[in-house]
Amino acid sequence: MENSTQEFIKASFSRTLTENMRLWFKGIVEPIARFLNRLGITPNTMTMLGLIGNSIGAYFLATGDMRLGSIFILICTPFDALDGTMARLRGEVSEFGAFVDSVTDRYSELIVLGGLLVYFATLQDYFLVVLTYVAAVGSVMVSYVKARADSLKLNANTGILTRMERYLVLAPLLFFNQPEIAIWILAILANITALQRIYRVRKTVKSKV
Repeated sequence: MENSTQEFIKASFSRTLTENMRLWFKGIVEPIARFLNRLGITPNTMTMLGLIGNSIGAYFLATGDMRLGSIFILICTPFDALDGTMARLRGEVSEFGAFVDSVTDRYSELIVLGGLLVYFATLQDYFLVVLTYVAAVGSVMVSYVKARADSLKLNANTGILTRMERYLVLAPLLFFNQPEIAIWILAILANITALQRIYRVRKTVKSKV
């Protein structure tokens, strides 16, 4: 019993927060996904609703309404977990569906950061405009490094600020009207995460030599 507990804890630490959250909340996500399937809602519809909802949230962020914008982000970003689960339960999992889902996630994240960039530009705070751009670069690179590593059959699944962490940092801080703090954290830690993944790939490659 003790060994199995230790193995479970060790396995949890070896996974990213995104992977752990999917396992921990499986009992909640699956019943919701089944209910949505029974309503006749398709996984692609959920994917698009997530994109549209985040775009609306980004609009409110651009106008300075951080709380309302964050509410849309808080509600719509978890659709990412639902669409994949819905597709799996329907037996409609496909490579193209996973591809579209991943691309849509990147669009959603960049649109949200774009809303903040516009907001800082209207304040003429160009330092924060640049910092938001740096955060966007880091967010994209975190995903790109993993995707490129996966295509080479290498493991880059690590880092302190994967997508779930970025969501958990951004949405609550925006809700409490702290966009500057959110952008500072994303700009620094997202880029550190990208570097962590690059280093992980380098170690993996060297270990094969």
